Amino acid sequence: MAINLYSASDDQQEICLVDEALVLQRKAFVNDPYLSAQTRIDDLVKLKTTILEHKEALVQAMSKDFGCRSVDDSKMGDLMPTIMGINYAIKHIKKWMKPSQRHVGMLFQPAKAFVMYQPLGVVGIITPWNYPLFLSVGPLTTALAAGNRAMIKMSEFTPATNDVIKNMIGGIFTNDKVAVINGGPDVAAHFSSQPFDHLIFTGSTRVGKIVMAAAAKNLTPVTLELGGKSPTIIDDEIDIKDAVSRFILGKTLNAGQTCVAPDYILCPTGRVDELKQALSEQFCKMYPSVANNNDYGAIINDAQLQRLNQWLIDAKAKGAILTSLGGDSEQACIAAGKIPLTLVDSVNDDMLLMQEEIFGPLLPIVTYNNLDEAIGYVNDRPRPLALYLCSHNDATQQAVLERTHAGGVCLNDAAIHVAQDDMPFGGIGPSGMGHYHGHEGFLTFSKAKSVFKKGKINTASNAFPPYGKLVHKIIYKLFLK
Repeated sequence: MAINLYSASDDQQEICLVDEALVLQRKAFVNDPYLSAQTRIDDLVKLKTTILEHKEALVQAMSKDFGCRSVDDSKMGDLMPTIMGINYAIKHIKKWMKPSQRHVGMLFQPAKAFVMYQPLGVVGIITPWNYPLFLSVGPLTTALAAGNRAMIKMSEFTPATNDVIKNMIGGIFTNDKVAVINGGPDVAAHFSSQPFDHLIFTGSTRVGKIVMAAAAKNLTPVTLELGGKSPTIIDDEIDIKDAVSRFILGKTLNAGQTCVAPDYILCPTGRVDELKQALSEQFCKMYPSVANNNDYGAIINDAQLQRLNQWLIDAKAKGAILTSLGGDSEQACIAAGKIPLTLVDSVNDDMLLMQEEIFGPLLPIVTYNNLDEAIGYVNDRPRPLALYLCSHNDATQQAVLERTHAGGVCLNDAAIHVAQDDMPFGGIGPSGMGHYHGHEGFLTFSKAKSVFKKGKINTASNAFPPYGKLVHKIIYKLFLK
């Protein structure tokens, strides 16, 4: 399993690059602060073209970084949503850039009011390791669509992918337009302390707090895409096999190393055995083997593998029942750096895997007696990045939508809302703040600047002192009521 940490010398070079690129990008932005729609489209066309040219290299690099990553997981989770997002932005840039006409009250006529969407300047993007292409180029897409320059800090845990992306981006953009930064935690800390015009971070809640504190020193606005424990509620009416088919791909894609993966299941009391059986059957159909199956991904590195295994040991010691799915031996899976989907029932809040986001193929099962109890369980905990409901009952769907908070929701599916080009993606509370993707991404990386325009007729003189009959008997009478 490859973990190539960057050396102190490497980090120092990248820190220097951060400083140099920021100066270059600020200067370039001042010289050309409002790029035309065609320039923005051309930039995105170049970005799309180079990704498609490097798709095989990207897939191979991601597999190398993970030790084993499914080609199809990389194509479905990284390449496809990235390309789809670029295509969507190219199609809509001209519409997004049009000034938004606004109402002018009678008192202020004749005049016009509109909102223009102005690029912010230089956008900083901090990327995690789990979807290194989508979570770097996705924000870049909307930053470029909004006419900005951008700097991307890649994760230290994906060095092979970083090299491909750096070479790929460097082949179409100079550092005064887009700069890709590698390096370890020291570089990330230096990066987050820079006075960007906007900073977007995707990662853990713990690190998100550190990034936000660093950005606050520069009054840099932030978009935080964090995570949390995203629940899946199974109602008591749905066929269990149907329910499993709705969420299992969202849990097993990338071996569960997805911020919007179902974190735990809320299952009706009395249906746990039925749920476990359905999960076992479906998992074995999808992955007849795990250890030697290239369709099933490895855990990114030894530290994450050890963490997940320690959480399983902790849960078992505290009374949980563990069910490892599939027929592979534990030794074979460990040798391959993999963990099969492992069901954990009889859980309690003292267990580590019930306290933090799992980010792996462990699936706790929590029982509930009625819908109010399930909703209460969700609401008693930090607001999650995503919430999933398996139910065909309209009243149940409406109750969950109205009575819970989450960054996004899927009804009878899981994780797929992230790939919808025309929907915002973002968390709430501990799971993040702000939105991007599609039009919301364009708005996030733009300044909505209000413009009030008067023509040759100046009616403001009617409000000049000394105040007399016009103000007191006409203006106040008409508008102060």
